[in-house]
Amino acid sequence: MIQPSLSPYKTLAGKKGIIIGIANQHSIAYGCAKAFKQRGAELAITYINEKGRPFVEPLATELEASLFLPMDVLQAGQMEAVFEEVRKKWGRLDFAIHSIAFAPREALHGRVVDVTGEDFHTAMKVSCYSFIEMARLAEPLMDEGGTLFAMSYYGAEKVIKNYNIMGPVKAALESVCRYTAAELGPKGIRVHAISPGPLKTRAASGIAEFDELLDKAAAEAPARSLVSIEDVGAACAGLASDSAKLITGGTIYIDGGFHIMG
Repeated sequence: MIQPSLSPYKTLAGKKGIIIGIANQHSIAYGCAKAFKQRGAELAITYINEKGRPFVEPLATELEASLFLPMDVLQAGQMEAVFEEVRKKWGRLDFAIHSIAFAPREALHGRVVDVTGEDFHTAMKVSCYSFIEMARLAEPLMDEGGTLFAMSYYGAEKVIKNYNIMGPVKAALESVCRYTAAELGPKGIRVHAISPGPLKTRAASGIAEFDELLDKAAAEAPARSLVSIEDVGAACAGLASDSAKLITGGTIYIDGGFHIMG
């Protein structure tokens, strides 16, 4: 009997996409970039600013990125400039990954009811509204369909200790993904909110008592294992392939089953 091939390679051959949110080698976005590259995709990679560039540029070189561009979503015009470069380079886009989130320290460590309007606006702008901007700019480049990804977390659905204001912000992001999926679906554009289990990323380092959360996930998840950036990348690569052309609009949990536990 012929055994089915388990090789992940070249399932994304010919596809072109942008990865937003690589900060270092521990980033979820980097795990995604590796998986997409391994499967034959061509990448455009962004970095937040000159301070962050030295941490990202070696990774972009390793990934043979066709475009390596600065993009701070709080700087007017930078995202538009990046997508214009994508248009000039490729003329189209097959996937776009949004893996950025931020809240001012006072908001992240304080109660939701104490968050200032300014801090809430900043958290929403970076973590949620920038996904809307990305989708709007990607849409005309996906005239043959495509896939959009946003990174969420279980704190969008349930109250997670110390996740604080990021919970409501991620809940908004997941809702945006559903509405965007409905609006862009007729054009063949799929949208996924990805909800990994807790990971040791730079963003997560700002969450109080995060090590305890990691221990809890490892102990209680049905798989008895923590998720890795490679796990997230492989799942996203599968969702970007033609095999997943009818999957859209949902929140995809990549957490060893942790979200089903009480």
